[in-house]
Amino acid sequence: MKTGESASRFAKLGKLGSWCAVGAFGTGMLAVTFADGTPVPTTIPDFTLSGTQPNTLDHPVVDSQACLSCHGLYDSAHEPFTNWAASMMGQSARDPLFHACLTIANQDAAFSGDLCIRCHTPGGWLAGNSTPTDGSALAGADFQGVSCNFCHRMVDPNYQAGVSPAVDNDIINDLTAPGVGLPAVPPNAHSGNFVLDPLDRRRGPRDVGPDFFYHDWLQSPFHQDSAMCATCHDVSNPVYSKQPDGTYALNNLNTPHPTQDKFDMFPLERTYSEWSMSDFALAPIDMGGRFGGNKLEVSSCQDCHMPDVSAQACRFEPERDDMPLHSFNGGNTWVLAAIRNLYPDSETFLTEDSVNQSIARAEEMLRNASDMELTEIGSDLNVRIINQSGHKLPTGYPEGRRMWINVRFFDGSDALIAERGAYDASDALLTVADTKVYEGKMGIDAAVSAASGKPEGESFHFVLNNMWVKDNRIPPRGFTNANFEAIQAAPVGAVYADGQYWDDTLYAIPAGAARAEARLYYQTASKEYIEFLRDENRTNTTGQVLYDQWELLGKSPPVEMDFMEISFGACAVDLFPAGAPDGALNFFDISQYIAYFNAQDPRADFFPEGGGDGLFNFFDISAFIAAYNAGCP
Repeated sequence: MKTGESASRFAKLGKLGSWCAVGAFGTGMLAVTFADGTPVPTTIPDFTLSGTQPNTLDHPVVDSQACLSCHGLYDSAHEPFTNWAASMMGQSARDPLFHACLTIANQDAAFSGDLCIRCHTPGGWLAGNSTPTDGSALAGADFQGVSCNFCHRMVDPNYQAGVSPAVDNDIINDLTAPGVGLPAVPPNAHSGNFVLDPLDRRRGPRDVGPDFFYHDWLQSPFHQDSAMCATCHDVSNPVYSKQPDGTYALNNLNTPHPTQDKFDMFPLERTYSEWSMSDFALAPIDMGGRFGGNKLEVSSCQDCHMPDVSAQACRFEPERDDMPLHSFNGGNTWVLAAIRNLYPDSETFLTEDSVNQSIARAEEMLRNASDMELTEIGSDLNVRIINQSGHKLPTGYPEGRRMWINVRFFDGSDALIAERGAYDASDALLTVADTKVYEGKMGIDAAVSAASGKPEGESFHFVLNNMWVKDNRIPPRGFTNANFEAIQAAPVGAVYADGQYWDDTLYAIPAGAARAEARLYYQTASKEYIEFLRDENRTNTTGQVLYDQWELLGKSPPVEMDFMEISFGACAVDLFPAGAPDGALNFFDISQYIAYFNAQDPRADFFPEGGGDGLFNFFDISAFIAAYNAGCP
């Protein structure tokens, strides 16, 4: 398939049905219903945001192939080009889950696909190819997603004299407002309301010196600032406005959001804002190298998702030890393999090796994102999951993403006698009745139900949702209820105390159980969500295409993030040998404890007794010494 034919695979969707006049609508209330399946009659202005507007660039976004000769073909493990291509950033416009969701969004609310396209292919959006909003006008380099040239032309909308490139002040002042009385400059970053240099002047954090001649280059600290990531990793629905009672009501239609402030809109994702209220945003934290590559202390989004490595950023420069790996890995696993199945390598720049490496990095990041502790408390087993990331765990796009705890109890003969959180890989079904599932779920209130004809309550209808019905995802260190309430990310249906970045679940230990194994699993997309995208689609085959790939690639196989086992009635200070204590207390147990403590292993978290607090300090050492001196029963 040729590059220009990408649209034909997913986006020749045809035009949506007709819609009713917008005059029947008022703020927070609709006068008619659309139970016949007609989309809510929103328009492009309803989804318009501040920032650089389509068809305003003097130089179009450059095809990423232009970057290949200098930034690729010399070190596939580290070079920017190959790693970008094997990331969901580089493949965001080919993502079959995106295309299936885009179809449902356009079915639910007319022209809503504009909001999706502006982040999944900003170059295509800026070129005016996002209309029709089904993606059928996208072509060529539009399918390179969040491309090299786009990112490296981004401008910090908050100009800082003496810090930002001097030309950025004029770029910001020359922005055109998206509507009468609306701000031209985004009041805060979200949902793809970016500012782009209209000329092909590329930017990055390094000073390359006065003799650099390969292309225009400006030093830009913004490219190492987490605020850059907020542009697409906080997502809001601008057709809704927050009401005094905290609910979200539909705006008057055919007009942009009146304030353009994301905190006045309905919050779909708040990954950046979650980070902004974590301890990571205050100062770098030593995470023992679990995220930052060569950098032990991490703070920004880039520190973890673009870890520093020893490599060349360009084939013509020497190796350095602070080259950010352009891998952008997160929690997405099997979808990259689906993209390679659907498109030729000549178009995607993917290879079997680059896809496998990218998936392996994503799985490693998931394993590093959490820790588990097991504690016997009376007749119960307590399973603690500790969030070691800088945002909620899991975070991002909430539909279908989830983590759950699996616990298996064994008797003295090692026979399985009970299981909680069972998952059947053959049909991708999770037993939810006795399972702790960490997830976010949204829904539709009565007013939107009347407007759309969709049932009130929990819903996968992303663009129609205007309330959160569940969010028990584990907050990051530094969490406070007030701060997360302020960024529209407060827990729903769960209680976390200020400062808590872990969650405890108690399981009754069945009679006869001698030991237990506990695992934490993560899944990119649930069966329920994949089937929704297939069955709800009445426009094209994007849902079926996604379903076929999901089934072919193992039905979004869960990733094991943590594993621990515990023997019931065992002595807590009998630690040696690791994994198989010998029943004797001596120097070796002390030495093993020191090793656990230095590694911040959950088995060294002795304080407070019976629970642990996720911290490793003098109190744990003191509690261990007291328990050791008391001996074992």
